[in-house]
Amino acid sequence: MHRRRYLAALGAAAAVGGCAGRPRSDGTAADTASPDPDPDGGGTVDGGDDPDVAVETLATDLEVPWGAAYRDGDLYLTERPGRIVRLADGVEPVVADVPVKAVGEGGLLGLAFHPDEPYAYTHQTYEPTGGGTANRLVRHDLTDGWASEPLLTGIPGAHIHDGGRLLVHDDALYVTCGDAASEDRGQDPDVLAGSVLRVTLDGDPHPDNPSGSPVFSYGHRNPQGLVVRDGAVYSTEHGPQVGDEINVLTAGENYGWPEVTGPSDDDRFTDPVTSYTPTIAPASAAVYDGPIEAWRGDFFFGTLVAEHLHRVRFDGGGTDPGVAAEERLFEGEFGRIRTVFTGPEGHLHAVTSNRDGRGSPAATDDRVLRFVPA
Repeated sequence: MHRRRYLAALGAAAAVGGCAGRPRSDGTAADTASPDPDPDGGGTVDGGDDPDVAVETLATDLEVPWGAAYRDGDLYLTERPGRIVRLADGVEPVVADVPVKAVGEGGLLGLAFHPDEPYAYTHQTYEPTGGGTANRLVRHDLTDGWASEPLLTGIPGAHIHDGGRLLVHDDALYVTCGDAASEDRGQDPDVLAGSVLRVTLDGDPHPDNPSGSPVFSYGHRNPQGLVVRDGAVYSTEHGPQVGDEINVLTAGENYGWPEVTGPSDDDRFTDPVTSYTPTIAPASAAVYDGPIEAWRGDFFFGTLVAEHLHRVRFDGGGTDPGVAAEERLFEGEFGRIRTVFTGPEGHLHAVTSNRDGRGSPAATDDRVLRFVPA
């Protein structure tokens, strides 16, 4: 089978750390050892000389990888059509086939692991009884072949704007939910769409939420990035043609969609840390604490429309950051970049999303990339 050949080559690819760039017009691979700075908002990050960065290709021939998480040293990925894949030498790559409704931006999306118990969580688009499209949070028992147990169902879904990112933090599970193509849902705190949810690890509304529902914050269009920085939860969010956002999430706050995009003078709404116009489609979030000294403490996300790895340096911490500088890295080298995350040794990783119907796939797409010191 094709996937077994791919897995057998994984160890060699990781050890060699070969070039991972998109083909040049002359058919050779692009050298990705030095990122190109491109100011965006605050100017180029001042980290001394630009670090030399090598890009390793850990896996190829994936089909729209979306969620990513390490467990016991192995990397697990979701593929949007409904597969969970484990990347490790000598192991069958597909560990579970998950029935989902893989339409448009929906399907098998976010992935996270329980910090102590043998459970995984996924965000899934499905067709409920009676038809239509909805999203759900599902827990998988790793001791029982990834058996599924729905924890939260009936989250509004659609062809677009399904959110999908999961984050485990402080004994809670955070879930991003897009507005499911209905803007008005963003301003209704009683609807699970257009919001970020916070539930217990058993799927119940978190007792510290501002109401008895799972809703943690609302007024969101399509948030797809979640990460903890200095104890605070940060998100990235897709705007329409204007106003992509980085937000610090606070319980009960209203982030404005669809009344406003980006910052406003309206006290009803919480302003983003920064916003981007025209939109670049930020699709993830990670904080770097790895071996590349010039990147330590910086905030990274992948972009779909702008096709680059985005680096942000903040000049404040926790819930009160300010953007000191920004930089576009590897612009156009890999196409659409969705999920950016860090591994157990602190290395920054990224997955491409060129086979999602909106990209121009290279022969080896989709891929998992790892950024290491050159």
